[in-house]
Amino acid sequence: MLRFRALRADEVDCRVAMCKEGGLSLLLYKDARCDMGILDETVGPERWQRHHSRENSNCTVSIYIPEMDQWVEKEDTGTESNTEAEKGLASDSFKRACFNWGIGRELYTAPFIWITGAKCAIQNRNGKPACYDRFRVGEMTVEDGKITALTILNDSRNGEVIFTWAKRPAEAAQEPSRAMKAQDAGKPTPKAENAPVPPKNGLDATQVALLRACMEQIGQKEEPLLRHYGAQKLENLTAEQYTEALDRIQAYKKRRRAE
Repeated sequence: MLRFRALRADEVDCRVAMCKEGGLSLLLYKDARCDMGILDETVGPERWQRHHSRENSNCTVSIYIPEMDQWVEKEDTGTESNTEAEKGLASDSFKRACFNWGIGRELYTAPFIWITGAKCAIQNRNGKPACYDRFRVGEMTVEDGKITALTILNDSRNGEVIFTWAKRPAEAAQEPSRAMKAQDAGKPTPKAENAPVPPKNGLDATQVALLRACMEQIGQKEEPLLRHYGAQKLENLTAEQYTEALDRIQAYKKRRRAE
């Protein structure tokens, strides 16, 4: 079976997705040169090809599979870039077709990346906040097709580490031990959905403002989220719940963009 390796940290780029006075969010992406390099490396330059149609809006990436003695195709549609629309459209459709082959698909599992204003230079441009710092991925760990650890550097600040993240063990994985302890004590097994979630710490004003802004972007109201976590207000969420909520919002936005 044809499989492509995970991207290295130096093959992943960062761009500003949203900028506010108090900070900004970053998105991870790969460029077309990265896709071409991995195709050459994995199957060889002579065993893959690309075809564009519908004025570059669609791209088909074909790979020759020796075991099948045939070419296999995967196609996707791109969107225009802000500059060089025609070239950007061809590049985007190519990158999306490569996602279909599995190249860089782990980027869809990236956490929500929020950089506070203290770690970047936010300027006022025509009445709107903007940032022109150069960000890059310092380290990235991928396990089973998912990003499990990530470090972001700000090269405009001499490579200062401005974001670190590591995936915590899933709460579901901890449930068996809780159930066994309950059985050993002769008590009924607790139901996770009814278990109260005591807040370990509260959110500050910046975190609450960011969470509200992200919820507004997808039309999410506060009440369902508060019910989900058993909290009376956003300020009562724990740091773990806050991170999980932002991750869920980011995942929803990625699914919506892919549709």
